[in-house]
Amino acid sequence: MKEDDLKKRKNEHLALCETNDVAFRKKSSGFEHYDFDHLAITEVNRDAISLQKYFFSTLVELPFVISCMTGGTTEADSVNLRLAEVAKAVMIPMGLGSVRYALEDTSHDRLLQSIRNAAGGAPLLPNIGGAQIIQYRKDFSPFQRVLDLTGAACFVVHLNPVQEALQKNGDTDFTGLLQALEQFVSTIRVPVVVKEVGAGISARAARRLLEAGVAGIDVAGAGGTSWSGVEILRNEDNRGSELWDWGLPTAYCLRTVHELHTQFQFMLIGSGGVHTGLDAAKALALGADFAASARVFLQVLMKSGPEAVIGLIHEWAEVLRTVMFATGCTGYSGFDKNVLVVRKDLF
Repeated sequence: MKEDDLKKRKNEHLALCETNDVAFRKKSSGFEHYDFDHLAITEVNRDAISLQKYFFSTLVELPFVISCMTGGTTEADSVNLRLAEVAKAVMIPMGLGSVRYALEDTSHDRLLQSIRNAAGGAPLLPNIGGAQIIQYRKDFSPFQRVLDLTGAACFVVHLNPVQEALQKNGDTDFTGLLQALEQFVSTIRVPVVVKEVGAGISARAARRLLEAGVAGIDVAGAGGTSWSGVEILRNEDNRGSELWDWGLPTAYCLRTVHELHTQFQFMLIGSGGVHTGLDAAKALALGADFAASARVFLQVLMKSGPEAVIGLIHEWAEVLRTVMFATGCTGYSGFDKNVLVVRKDLF
């Protein structure tokens, strides 16, 4: 794809995600089917609850991730620099968006270093598409260069077959994906996390990814941004409109993928429809190690700036701490599906 076309597409994606027009229409994350089992006799000291935990080898302050959004254009670069300030202030991981633009074009190196500096010690998560893993399978050295520039805590590989199928000139040949992923995992020097972009990762898919050696799964389920919807809006003929709500609800993905912990050790990230602190708490109780969100943070950033995003993340932390307090949990230990009550299990 020509660089100008790629930049145009990225700017269109960013503009659409600043609105709510790209939300799922009839399908939800599934979080609304769960309530917390309120424990009136709690004996927990709320103010003593610590929310610190390790994101791979880095101790962070909160179990939240600013999800990968975008990169490679002037507008996207501004967003990433300001989000890096947020990540530093609250000390949580931040996704860099796709770094496809920087794999062979060294003109972006200074920007990546600037983002690294702005983020301080917060973990950075560069992102690349599965199609590029296949494309570069014979030589992953460009990824190593990006890794060195960003000091990344992990590399995120996003899988988006339906989005690619609906995108004009999208990549729809995923032949050899798992083998290429195995090669990437064995070559790159940091853990590899695989995520979807809103259609969810099932237990069936997660098992095969874990067998390939990936260190983390971000289920990125249905209920938040529909990237099918994004591409449908970009298609002048409304092509693919029946697939707007394609995907598996986030709550279902978390509940089923978490069961693989009996066989594999891996980090589980819950994203897709995480709009509030209570959503994040439910994601964690359903088995996620971290809860992630993108569009909510982007909209607050564009409307009110980095300080407002910092304030929102602190609000989420206070909600999580109160939920733990009200369910009798002194921290992450015991904060699991046993503190949830199923309201209406449609799964």
